[in-house]
Amino acid sequence: MSTDSSFDKTPSEGNQGPADPTTRYPRISPPQQHQAQPGLDSKLEPLADLGEDSYAGSGKLAGRRALITGADSGIGAAVAIAFAREGADIAMAYLPSEESDAQRVAGILRAAGRTVHLLPGDLLEVNYRNGLVRDAAKALGGLDILVNNAGKQVSVESLEELSDEQLLTTYQVNILSMFTLSREALSYLQPGSSIINTTSIQAYDPSPHLLDYASTKAAINNFTKGLAAQVAPRGIRVNAVAPGPIWTPLQPSSGQPIEALPEFGHDTPLGRAGQPAELAPAYVFLASAESSYVVGETLNVNGGKASP
Repeated sequence: MSTDSSFDKTPSEGNQGPADPTTRYPRISPPQQHQAQPGLDSKLEPLADLGEDSYAGSGKLAGRRALITGADSGIGAAVAIAFAREGADIAMAYLPSEESDAQRVAGILRAAGRTVHLLPGDLLEVNYRNGLVRDAAKALGGLDILVNNAGKQVSVESLEELSDEQLLTTYQVNILSMFTLSREALSYLQPGSSIINTTSIQAYDPSPHLLDYASTKAAINNFTKGLAAQVAPRGIRVNAVAPGPIWTPLQPSSGQPIEALPEFGHDTPLGRAGQPAELAPAYVFLASAESSYVVGETLNVNGGKASP
């Protein structure tokens, strides 16, 4: 079980037949570690795979313009890389403290020949939140895809320890901002556009130590289906992706109990945690014309964990 931060991140495809999903990526046993919130990809041990060495595009999103929140690291970064390699220009939203990760990802997107705009800020700040879509659309010359991916996850062992402050900030980042950004995006999105929300296996199978986070993810599922029905007649599709245990900076920055990190993701039927690169194709599918008849759907990318 690798805990080496320098492990070969290129997935093993083999020369014959399809890749075995149990071994395509390493079964990691991360050492106990802690980062201050929100955490950085560059400090993860082992490093996460964002698809920077493996994702090859085929023009599925050529000419599209996407705003991605939480685009500096983890799933958001993997989605940004995949979108850029599929031909999309990207506006990256992220916290200012994540600038170093954002600059690295932006370099990868530019190397793919795409236009990149960096929009750092805090979704807890009303002025930033209310102006983010407008700023992205202005920078990109329009908007075709909104990926609501930014999230706050903090492990708390008991309800008695869950403060009002944490509860409110988790809801503001995870679901209130989704309402705000989606509402503002509708002023720019044209027929054929997409909104894609990041939910979680936690919406169906909540961990006792993630009550606030899990409940926001259930709300995201409901919001996705309701908004999808509302705007489908306008030719705008709204869908969601529900990750399982994915190795991102959320986990060691108080998202999981430190003592649980070495076994993170080992309880899935595949026996391992997922990598951000394994989520990106789901977002590409939902953003592309290939999913033109997919509306109000939640794609579960969770290593086989049970979900409705």
